[in-house]
Amino acid sequence: MLVIGLLALSGFLIGGVVSFWPRNKVVAVILGVLAALALGGAVLRLLPA
Repeated sequence: MLVIGLLALSGFLIGGVVSFWPRNKVVAVILGVLAALALGGAVLRLLPA
């Protein structure tokens, strides 16, 4: 369940990057970093220990 939530969060943040990029690059970069962290957390949860 956590993996699905992290993947949904990263998708939402990536959408924010796409929408903010032309207007405000600083916000887009911050959202991009958060999306990468959420996606990385989801991948790490999927991998066996």
